[in-house]
Amino acid sequence: MSGRGHRAVLPPPDHRSEPPLAPDGLVVTVVNKAGHRRTFDFAELSVPAPMRRSLATVFAEQSGVWNSHATADAHWRQLLVFARFLAALERQPQDLEDLTVAMVRRWRAQHIATNTGRSALRSVRTLLRRDPRLAAGPVAEELARRVPAPVPSKQAYEEEERQQVLLTARRQFRAALTRIRENTELLERWRAGDLTVGSRDWRLGQLLDHVADTGDVVRTITPSGQYHVRNRRLLGGLGAERTWGRLFLTRGDLTALAVLLTDRFGWNLSVYDRMPAPTRMPSAGEATTVTYQVQIEKRRAGGGRWFSTENITDSGADSPGRLITQALEATAHGRRLATRLAPGVDLLMTARTGLPGNEPQNLDRPRPVGPLFFGVSTNDARQWAKDHRLGGSPFQRTRRTTVTREGRPLQHTRGTHESVYVLPDKRVQRASREDFADGALEALEQARNTAFNGRLTPAADPGHQQTATADCQDESTSPWPAPDGGCGADFLLCLGCRNAHVHPGHHPRLAHLREQVLGLRSALPDPVWNGQWRDHLLRLEDLRDKVGTAAWNAALARVSQADRALIDLLLKGSLAP
Repeated sequence: MSGRGHRAVLPPPDHRSEPPLAPDGLVVTVVNKAGHRRTFDFAELSVPAPMRRSLATVFAEQSGVWNSHATADAHWRQLLVFARFLAALERQPQDLEDLTVAMVRRWRAQHIATNTGRSALRSVRTLLRRDPRLAAGPVAEELARRVPAPVPSKQAYEEEERQQVLLTARRQFRAALTRIRENTELLERWRAGDLTVGSRDWRLGQLLDHVADTGDVVRTITPSGQYHVRNRRLLGGLGAERTWGRLFLTRGDLTALAVLLTDRFGWNLSVYDRMPAPTRMPSAGEATTVTYQVQIEKRRAGGGRWFSTENITDSGADSPGRLITQALEATAHGRRLATRLAPGVDLLMTARTGLPGNEPQNLDRPRPVGPLFFGVSTNDARQWAKDHRLGGSPFQRTRRTTVTREGRPLQHTRGTHESVYVLPDKRVQRASREDFADGALEALEQARNTAFNGRLTPAADPGHQQTATADCQDESTSPWPAPDGGCGADFLLCLGCRNAHVHPGHHPRLAHLREQVLGLRSALPDPVWNGQWRDHLLRLEDLRDKVGTAAWNAALARVSQADRALIDLLLKGSLAP
């Protein structure tokens, strides 16, 4: 089965796939997922002929794992940089086998300091290691050296910046939706025969019917070959919003919609190129809510994991699904026209282009259908930001803002979520400072509670009061005072008190106590042992470290019968504090 659930069809028996490398060994043809072809001519490289053929060979072998021309073009650009590097060397290598460790180190030193350079190192290394001559040896070891991950250059929006971007996108899309909604209502009234024949609204409805059927208003051609809009006075102007934009989104409108979708759902910009129109899910008697099934395609996830679905519910004005409902309404005329012109095409992000036939030839994206185009390109994003003076494409930063706001992976792995989105983000770092501080203070307090807080002394002090585990300097200043004065702590807590004094006479008894507490661990369920004995054991472990392992073990050999009897009573709770 294919990724979309269609049954795979076997190729004809005589089918033969053409090799990517041309017979001359210099031209490589890359076929993308849509079946479009693009060629790369290695004769353009400024390196000796044997080197050109070797680079073309490894490029052709690597191309088998690519499904887009964008990926091929990225590797091609890095090879051009590498070729210029080789051409500038004093002793230019004739072929890959002539590469030396010094050359590879010099190449690395020139590029390791920047994100762009690191991308070049990774790309060229991947290609070069395809050659058997570089599979082993000193050069192969140099190529295998770790290249640091790129440092994310984009940061999530501060809240004020985010609100500015959203306000701009919301204003533009809502204006477009209102425009299309009002003209659609007028068109439906005209088609239903509810308008007075010959009235202004009736004539507008007639023009709108033509726009819906063809994607454009009625135009005439002058003898000089120029197109002129008819009924300009009736339409009220020649701009897109007054002509075909009455029923169709413009490129800017569609980009504004994509910004809102990215902020809401965290989708990548590339997702919008091929997103099918969401379908309504069956409802169990719900009349006020609508649930949509949205199909997401993410090609970087690897073969077999390109497609996923999300169920999004429209249950009111502030619900996530309301934006899907509005997107379907705003693109309805465009999607219907696209289906008529190219049956089977039903992509959500559909808009009318102002330059039919003059679209850039990006064969990785869906091809335009008549006057319609699909998705949002990087150029659209940059132009939208430029038009609204926002200082750069908003999509990467908006996506980062959404991912960090949601606090969970969105169309990516947990590792990518933590390393690429969360840890490098300054907003997350600032927001986490208080949590880190609270955690550190809590850990410090816990460490203090489970450490020996008394003093080690060389001998007993006659002025101190003896307890079962230590000598007490002053029970009136106990951290655990009794209601009637004095100390109300269990004798096991004495080791956590600053008034406790431990001398060598206590060591055998305490060493035996540690052994007995360890024995209880295997006899009691974990929750019970952790609640009753864990802190006491940690305190004894800390005391053991301070006394010294050798002295502690020696004391264990001196345990008396009286020590054993006293510890037995202590563990049974028979000794009153």
